[in-house]
Amino acid sequence: MLIDTYGRVATDLRVSLTDKCNLRCTYCMPEEGLQWLAKPDLLTDDEIVRLVRIAVTRLGIRDVRFTGGEPLLRPGLVGIVERCAALTPRPRMSVTTNGIGLGRTAAALKAAGLDRVNVSLDTLRRDVFKTLTRRDRHQDVLDGLAAAREAGLTPVKVNTVLMPGLNGDEAPELLAWAVAHGYELRFIEQMPLDAQHGWKRDGMITAGDILQSLRTRFTLTEEGAGERGSAPAERWIVDGGPHRVGVIASVTRPFCSACDRTRLTADGQVRTCLFAREETDLRAALRSDATDESLATLWKLAMWGKKAGSGLDDPAFLQPDRPMSAIGG
Repeated sequence: MLIDTYGRVATDLRVSLTDKCNLRCTYCMPEEGLQWLAKPDLLTDDEIVRLVRIAVTRLGIRDVRFTGGEPLLRPGLVGIVERCAALTPRPRMSVTTNGIGLGRTAAALKAAGLDRVNVSLDTLRRDVFKTLTRRDRHQDVLDGLAAAREAGLTPVKVNTVLMPGLNGDEAPELLAWAVAHGYELRFIEQMPLDAQHGWKRDGMITAGDILQSLRTRFTLTEEGAGERGSAPAERWIVDGGPHRVGVIASVTRPFCSACDRTRLTADGQVRTCLFAREETDLRAALRSDATDESLATLWKLAMWGKKAGSGLDDPAFLQPDRPMSAIGG
């Protein structure tokens, strides 16, 4: 098992497939983009599948989430999913995506064995989307969501970050839309993972703000109060059900004590936390003909050193050097 000194066991693996993205969201990266990883630095499809196999068959991983950057930009994604679906035991698999490419890939991903998707969408307004992402691709995301639902990649979850002065007033509108379309909405507090390091705690919209806004239009009943386990989202039943909404309060109500995640970057580094400032290099070992047993041992040692928490509440907190697009969501 991937166990740490606090007794937490990692069963959820987040695998970044690329640091590239076809959007330029203001809370993630500058308009000109970033310097992407060179192709030789990226794990190959075979290397990714091998590490996922080790994680699933030797280290107790049950859930695999493919992330980026934008994972749909990875040419081999469908093949990677198909090969991982053939593992025994078979992991549950999902993709976190901006949705732009889902219209053309959802059916193939489902056929390959993908179970579901999380799609990032911060606004229902085309002009606000263009301002936030610096791209005019709003309709493509809406079409991608519909394609995912039609392909059976359900539940289709929608991830939303609210920003003051841009989309901060849209929470009730977004929830009404999600309910109408059968999507499961997740509001995520903005985190200090932007490449510009411009995040400010006093400028963010908190989980409390979001819930207060939602309650102006909906009756929310907390689901399983105090019993969410390792799930990052606190979930609320909307108007008596069956629909639900989640709020991920990574900053104001962190859930580190129950964290069950381990992360693999696109260049083969193990990260124990989104906010970690240390990494363990599996790529070098892979390319030095390390055995599966040796790679598993390296991974276990990395997770043994996982810290108690993210450190966000520490006045001395420092953002990780890598932004979110290079870590993997």
